[in-house]
Amino acid sequence: MIDTFSAIYLSMLLPLLAMVGNLIFADRANLRDGFTFACAVATFGAVLIVLANEGSAITQEVSLVEVFPGVDIAFNVEPLGLMFALIASGLWILTHIYGIGYMRGNNEDHHARFFAYFCIAISSVMGIAFASNMFTLFLFYEILTISTYPLVAHKGNKDSVDGARVYLGILIGTSIALQLTAIIWTYALTGTLDFTEGGIMEGKVAGWLAPILLALYAFGIGKAALMPFHKWLPAAMVAPTPVSALLHAVAVVKAGVFTMLKVGVYIFGIDYLAQTGASEWLMWLAAYSIIAASVIAMMQQNLKRRLAYSTVSQLSYITLGMALATSMGALGGGMHIAMHAMGKITLFMCAGAIYVKYHKTEIYQLKGLGRAMPITFAAFFVGSLSIIGLPPLGGSWSKFLLMMGAADTGHVVIIGVLMLSSLLNVAYLLPIVARAFFLPATGDTPTSYNEAPLFCWLPPAITAVGCIILFFYAGYIQEFLMPMVGG
Repeated sequence: MIDTFSAIYLSMLLPLLAMVGNLIFADRANLRDGFTFACAVATFGAVLIVLANEGSAITQEVSLVEVFPGVDIAFNVEPLGLMFALIASGLWILTHIYGIGYMRGNNEDHHARFFAYFCIAISSVMGIAFASNMFTLFLFYEILTISTYPLVAHKGNKDSVDGARVYLGILIGTSIALQLTAIIWTYALTGTLDFTEGGIMEGKVAGWLAPILLALYAFGIGKAALMPFHKWLPAAMVAPTPVSALLHAVAVVKAGVFTMLKVGVYIFGIDYLAQTGASEWLMWLAAYSIIAASVIAMMQQNLKRRLAYSTVSQLSYITLGMALATSMGALGGGMHIAMHAMGKITLFMCAGAIYVKYHKTEIYQLKGLGRAMPITFAAFFVGSLSIIGLPPLGGSWSKFLLMMGAADTGHVVIIGVLMLSSLLNVAYLLPIVARAFFLPATGDTPTSYNEAPLFCWLPPAITAVGCIILFFYAGYIQEFLMPMVGG
């Protein structure tokens, strides 16, 4: 049996092996894509070995190398990170299948380069998931940013290059100017950067310093897309749709909100935040982002941009869960990482399937298209209901836990924000499905069954079923995450 830390290292090395395979087999498409698929399955298997060995335990760290006294590149296992690794590695398998269908179906260029950078991004996500201190997480966080820049700029036209520059500028700028400052300041104040149960701030940081330090982290974690540092996300929608799926469900934005939760739970500590009130301001900013981004989403006619602003809103749910400074809020935020990943990857893959088959990008163009693409739009409908938070879809449970967290703190207004957000989700998602199924087809829209290629509609169909399965297994996820809040 492979031991835990060998499996962790394998989960980071196997995607890099896939990257090398993409370069070696660049001109042999079937071998290249088959090899990458095998590495994706093996990566998921390595994470499953970690799960089998450790369950929801929090392990001691193992240092790979000491960078300077007291700061190592080191890894450990804890429930939130292991859940993130399972989501990222599991969805990589489906995203790769989808990527093959999309890239071939849309006659995209430079397949080997595209999938090679994709593999580097997945490797960095594994490093983020298993990082045992803020220094290690920051290192892999930056690798993720740099490796996804060429994916956003993949098409090479002016729009792609401009979007990629906005993407890189905001993410690198916030990381270096704000997050790195917060990390150095934390080390100076506490003498450690280790993720520690209950946090490391107690007795070391007090008064006005706590909310300022939290602000540096909150705005420095640009991948969490907290307003006003959110514009990189809609700008990145010029990328091929498999990249959008990677950005919104598997890697980038989830790395952001995952880091936000890690900082709240293991650097500051939930009890410390509650006692000092340091996160009160962040709770209200997250609430504003939830509503404001939803309103902006309603005004978007481009399908991917509407989904992008939806993501900005949904990510703020997770930031809100941390800022509530309650165990229930943190659990709701952690669970929403899984629920949103499954729902949003479904929506983006459906958008890509529509583009591959009919090259339609605007919502007004979708009239009657549901008759030709019933599987695609049925999957979109299920993913939408999960994002909205209706039973029996997984998203209902994470929103319920967030409401319970708000109730614990007596913030009735926050409960109202969450309810209003769900109504806004209905307003900007369900008309898309209604337009496709119930309005008459116009122009060149076919009226008989004519779906996208198999590899474009099968992955979102599977993830749509996953949205339903998560509803019935939400209790297991909550129980799995309990140790992160001392439960």
